[in-house]
Amino acid sequence: MKVGSTATAEDLVQDTFVSAIRAKESFKGDSSEKTWLVAILKNKIIDHYRKKDVLKNTTEYLSETDAEFTQHFFDSAEGNHWLREAAPQAWSPSADSNLNSKEFNDILQLCIHKMPSRLVPVFISRFIDEEDSDVTCKVHNISPSNYWVIIHRAKVLIRSCLEKNWFLSKLAR
Repeated sequence: MKVGSTATAEDLVQDTFVSAIRAKESFKGDSSEKTWLVAILKNKIIDHYRKKDVLKNTTEYLSETDAEFTQHFFDSAEGNHWLREAAPQAWSPSADSNLNSKEFNDILQLCIHKMPSRLVPVFISRFIDEEDSDVTCKVHNISPSNYWVIIHRAKVLIRSCLEKNWFLSKLAR
């Protein structure tokens, strides 16, 4: 889910094991091996996004796409209130129980995959890895204001996608 491709994920896991084997002498045992390997993998994922340079020129990208993004969800004539068809819908009370469902996770992955690639690493950092905003800004070399714009857009897109592909489609069944 974090890199959007099974092949890329497998490569990163393999790189993690190779790095761990090379650095096994430096493992002090202060944490479990699993924790140590997960930390290496996390750094490999960060390096993956840095190499792809996904967040290069983020300020320009956000400025260039602002009008297009806004027109799909908000009515500028009405003071940027939600468009009626894009407004958030009430989710069923069992939404929390759905979070553990494999089917829901598949839809969530689909929604993340549909998101513009520039939003994905920040969204994952915030909502999957639960990283602090300061850490995410530093790791991805973005300003706090860009961070919050990305988070806002990602949340709107994820909510819209989940409503269309999960919550509202389950009501129609």
